[in-house]
Amino acid sequence: MDKFTVYKGLVAPLNRENIDTDAIIPKQFLKSIQKTGFGQNLFDAWRYLDHGEPGQDCSSRPLNPDFVLNQSRYEQAGILLARKNFGCGSSREHAPWALSQYGFRAIIAPSFADIFFNNCYKNGLLPIVLSEQVVDRLINETLAFNGYQLTINLEKQEVVTSDNQTYTFDITPFRKYCLLNGLDDIGLTLRHADKIKAYEAERILRMPWLATQLP
Repeated sequence: MDKFTVYKGLVAPLNRENIDTDAIIPKQFLKSIQKTGFGQNLFDAWRYLDHGEPGQDCSSRPLNPDFVLNQSRYEQAGILLARKNFGCGSSREHAPWALSQYGFRAIIAPSFADIFFNNCYKNGLLPIVLSEQVVDRLINETLAFNGYQLTINLEKQEVVTSDNQTYTFDITPFRKYCLLNGLDDIGLTLRHADKIKAYEAERILRMPWLATQLP
């Protein structure tokens, strides 16, 4: 998992409330047993004018010109602005996978669904809660100024605008530690790899029959 320290990026405004996980990554794409390749199908039903299926070549699919992410001014956006209750619906972890693989590093909204909120941290995606008034201001500024960017400083827990307006956000110390160090659940466990190997070696000495391989 990539470390998140300071990130400056282009902002895309998704001016909707109650965006559920089926909108983020539609159910047909959950058939895949891979953990990669979901970025091209992020918001699939909104981005394209046809029905998408897993494994389909998206390069020739007709785009919806009215959808925000299809507008040239938001190409390469790395920060997504949205309204309240982002990520509601089912608990599919594919939703943060799709957002991250599309290229987003952070999502800013007034509130998030709990399971989606937790899944973001496990996949290196930073969900930031700011007030509805602040999000409204940021969305308006993003719409008003082409190329609008924000800087997110995780260590300081700050979102900084181009004119140096600063908004602070909350994050638990443990989640902050994991993101700063690029540690998912597996990474946290592997910090103790030497102790795990030592334990396994000692256990085989005490119970050698565990090392017996079945034919």
